Amino acid sequence: MDAGAPETVIRLDKWLWYARFFKTRSAASKAISAGRFRLDGQVMTKPHRQALCGQVLTFVQGDRVRVIKVVAIGTRRGPAPEAALLFEDLAPVEATPRKVAKTKPPEFEARGKGSGRPTKRQRRETDRLKTGLESDED
Repeated sequence: MDAGAPETVIRLDKWLWYARFFKTRSAASKAISAGRFRLDGQVMTKPHRQALCGQVLTFVQGDRVRVIKVVAIGTRRGPAPEAALLFEDLAPVEATPRKVAKTKPPEFEARGKGSGRPTKRQRRETDRLKTGLESDED
């Protein structure tokens, strides 16, 4: 290859990192090795596979299924607007985003006055009762 010519192929894990689908290249490599990716409809488990322009990549990211077409091969991990130029999103846009069912936090009732932790004075009185000493009022 010529030193000044742009690359036409790149490792898939590296491309996913360039396109900002993963924070680290090793995270992209682990996800591919787990077999959660399809490249042109075939399940893949090798992160060193080459990404070529025009290939379609399908994978799950968070709670959505991503269908991505490789449009360009990057030369670096640049800012997000630059990374967005590397792919075309083919997944249908959902009319309403899927909401994850969240459980409500338990609602606590306010305690009545005096039903909480005993005061220092009340604790001393309890100690005196337990030891059999007479209660001295201060």
